[in-house]
Amino acid sequence: MTKQQISLCDTLKRLGFTKETQMRLYGQEFLLRSDPIIMGDKSVFVDAIEKKSGLLRRVRIPVPIVNMAWERHAT
Repeated sequence: MTKQQISLCDTLKRLGFTKETQMRLYGQEFLLRSDPIIMGDKSVFVDAIEKKSGLLRRVRIPVPIVNMAWERHAT
């Protein structure tokens, strides 16, 4: 992982995308099971358990949040 990617992950963690955090994304409740996983320029995911079904899913962090995190760590 590059220094920029590490910095991006740290920024996303400060925004709440950390293990064991409960979060509402895409209209569903999730329990995050991983820290952010970078898979491309603007593709960042977290592993999460969907509370309703109990299934483990890889959920994309919304692009506007990733963009905001990029801007924060770039300054």
